[in-house]
Amino acid sequence: MNNYLFKNMKDKVCVITGGSGAIGSELAKGLAEVGVNVAILARSKEKANKVIEKINNSSGANSIAVSADVTDKISLVNAKKDILENFGRIDYLINCAGGNSPLATTKEEIISDRNISSLEKTFFGLEIEGFKDVFDLNLIGTLLPTMIFAKEMVERKMGAILNISSMSALHPLTKIPAYSAAKSSVNNFTEWLAVHLAKTNVRVNAIAPGFFLTEQNRFLLMDEKTNQLTERGKKIIDMTPMEKFGEVEDLVGATLFLLSDLSKFITGAILPIDGGFNVYSGV
Repeated sequence: MNNYLFKNMKDKVCVITGGSGAIGSELAKGLAEVGVNVAILARSKEKANKVIEKINNSSGANSIAVSADVTDKISLVNAKKDILENFGRIDYLINCAGGNSPLATTKEEIISDRNISSLEKTFFGLEIEGFKDVFDLNLIGTLLPTMIFAKEMVERKMGAILNISSMSALHPLTKIPAYSAAKSSVNNFTEWLAVHLAKTNVRVNAIAPGFFLTEQNRFLLMDEKTNQLTERGKKIIDMTPMEKFGEVEDLVGATLFLLSDLSKFITGAILPIDGGFNVYSGV
């Protein structure tokens, strides 16, 4: 990473929710490499500490692990106290916590004559509690941390917020209606908040990752026995002009750019990082 480009980020403080996950941990590492002090928020402090160990071994930045639930206001308020005691300020917030649930996922992609007699495998069989849980994690889990941590930025009249959206927000994927709708709401919230905070010198943007091969989704995209693409994996590659999955580290450059002063006149943007998936019509 060219640290010179991001020299103004050195010694700044970034809070990352969901910081122990595949994306959050990679972003934390990228930030630390340019000198940003990172507060890793996760439900499991043990998992967050493992990320801290990796960061501390590869950078000179200071990092702390904080236990917090992004859907619990009191938990976040306590986390903020810990962060301010350690660093004295908050400059950036990355809302990285998110995910889906089997209870909010249909077994069938579409309803057809083949499966119309078993509607419990379609939209009509979804558990409403699972739907609510996915919305809470992705939307409320973005809104609440912003309420708690961005107040510090607004009071100081400087800072940047980065939300993690999804390609599913732009093109709803089959089987995951709750996740798609929740991430679409994150996009709308990003744009709304960007306007709301525009005069405070606090910017709000989002990145929309395309398809990245991680340990969490590998079983969906690659056949375990043959190590070949599954049918779903083939569909994704066929719709991605670059004909490959992304690597998690591909998100780091865009993240640094959107948090840094290099993008100081950009707010309300949602940047696809998807190998061209979003702009490809299939023909």
